[in-house]
Amino acid sequence: MEELLLRLKNLKEAIRFGDKKKKIIELEVESAKPDLWSGPEHARGIMQELSDLKDEVKEVEDLSETLEILKEVPDELEMAKAEEKLTKLEFVSFLSGPYDNKNAIVSIHAGQGGTEAMDWASMLFRMYLRFCERRGWQSETLDYTAGEEAGIKSVTFKVIGHYTYGYLKGEAGTHRLVRQSPFNADKLRQTSFALVEVMPELTDVDFKDIVIKDEDLDWQFIHSGGHGGQNVNKVSTAVRLTHIPTGIVVTAQSERFQEQNRKIALDLLRGKLWLRQQEIEKGVKKEIKGDYRPASWGNQIRSYVLHPYKMVKDLRTDVETGNTEAVLDGEIDEFVDAELRTQK
Repeated sequence: MEELLLRLKNLKEAIRFGDKKKKIIELEVESAKPDLWSGPEHARGIMQELSDLKDEVKEVEDLSETLEILKEVPDELEMAKAEEKLTKLEFVSFLSGPYDNKNAIVSIHAGQGGTEAMDWASMLFRMYLRFCERRGWQSETLDYTAGEEAGIKSVTFKVIGHYTYGYLKGEAGTHRLVRQSPFNADKLRQTSFALVEVMPELTDVDFKDIVIKDEDLDWQFIHSGGHGGQNVNKVSTAVRLTHIPTGIVVTAQSERFQEQNRKIALDLLRGKLWLRQQEIEKGVKKEIKGDYRPASWGNQIRSYVLHPYKMVKDLRTDVETGNTEAVLDGEIDEFVDAELRTQK
């Protein structure tokens, strides 16, 4: 019990528990202003942050009350449950980056290898959707380009939930698959690669250091290549946006209306420029042209081997498992948690 109480005290200090309670009061004052909804996007952000903070504070307060009761009336089973809750809450202390509490925008790009690589990209997409579903996070597809025969060339989706960027940012990098090819009559062993890119969903308020000028933007409006009703491909609702100074290109085609896709494209560009700035600040000296990808192809982070044996191994943390089916079904918590610990 003494150990649990000490861990709880350390947790409160690590997450600045007192500051969070003060922030709730500030946001409640902000949310009560009569002109709050004059800016709907800003208002939604305020209400979401307030809701997330209240949930986080309540979890800590509930655990504090539970431990106080257990101190007076010990119960071994309830003690084990309390420790499990405390362990989960302690992960919040690992998420101390300035944007860790933001929604995440995840892009998956198939590497070289044709249909095989595109199928691997679709497998990763399913894995992350299942992981998000199990965590209770919502997901929303922003851009989707299907492969010619199977799989996907690239997909971008938003993950909505508290600290989703903090949890998912460690997934950025190259993912390698080794298996018997289902697209080859001889079932030869095939190695495929896919690139995962993760960035926080940023607003104009977050994005103070980099200014996006209208004259630096080249907008193109094209027919959507996604699935949909009879009007798909008849109206130019899809958007391709090029940032002229850097050559960064983003596309958005998930929405039915052009204006909605314009907003999504601008949000994606904002995130990519932020990632680019992070690399520059880290002292990375390289020519930056075209579709810039901070999660470079050379940065292999995890191998998924399905043949001749079964194993998934993270090359950064050395965490590995033989239960490849569970991993591809979204059970990647062990890998995510281990990477969070190393970042701390």
